[in-house]
Amino acid sequence: MPVRTTRNRRSGFRALSGELGQRIFTGIGKQAWASWLAHQTMLINENRLSPRDPKHRAFLEEELVKYLFAGGAEKPAGYVTPDTQG
Repeated sequence: MPVRTTRNRRSGFRALSGELGQRIFTGIGKQAWASWLAHQTMLINENRLSPRDPKHRAFLEEELVKYLFAGGAEKPAGYVTPDTQG
């Protein structure tokens, strides 16, 4: 399920340019954006991605759309949720 919050709690700035940036600005709140940033950080660290690499940026943008709007964003290989760790 996509992560969303009410529009009146949005951050007040555009995180991205273009149509996707506008869609995020008008439809995603601070809490959802903060949640995405934490997920993105995990993806970058665990998959050793470089935000400067165009292929990695494209992957992160696809994951952003899944995470915020469509659901089904990837977890890194071998990821175990904190509540299930022994």
